[in-house]
Amino acid sequence: MKKLLITGFAPFGGGDINPSWQAVQALPDRVGDCVLCKMEIPTVFADAAARVIAKADEISADMVLSVGMAAGRDAVTPERIAVNIRDARIPDNAGNHPRGEFVAVDGPAAYFATVPVEKMAQAIRDKNIRATVSNSAGAYVCNDVMYSLLHRFAGTGVKAGFIHVPQLPQQGTPSMELETITAALVAAIEACE
Repeated sequence: MKKLLITGFAPFGGGDINPSWQAVQALPDRVGDCVLCKMEIPTVFADAAARVIAKADEISADMVLSVGMAAGRDAVTPERIAVNIRDARIPDNAGNHPRGEFVAVDGPAAYFATVPVEKMAQAIRDKNIRATVSNSAGAYVCNDVMYSLLHRFAGTGVKAGFIHVPQLPQQGTPSMELETITAALVAAIEACE
């Protein structure tokens, strides 16, 4: 059995829900060959990534997937690339508002996800759920977590990736139902085996 650490974010930007954590919570405890360890993380630069890395080390995770919400997207989007930049349009939940800072001063400009993003997107589409590979995880806390994970686990056997999901119908449009988002995450995890 493989150990998968999968995370979702706390609400941010004045919202009271975050579909990333709601969908992660709704996942079964086991998907295929993976035993899931689920974790909610704060929408806070550096802190979120540090918590995920600490938990991944604690449980000796074989794979780490973080999930975040991307308002404005109408599809589930596995992220291909994380960039070495923090550039926040709005403050995070701790009031941090970095503009043009590096995630890791000693790190490369970017990392590619080490999970099979094309295969994940296709597996989601095979369930008749909208999905596409994204080439930009942005420059907010989602990208910060993805980059930090890839930086920490570069050259190790631990796979890491990030998936953005749409907002829920009650949050506005475009949107996707929670059950659909959860089913998409299951398909994505199955594709990683």
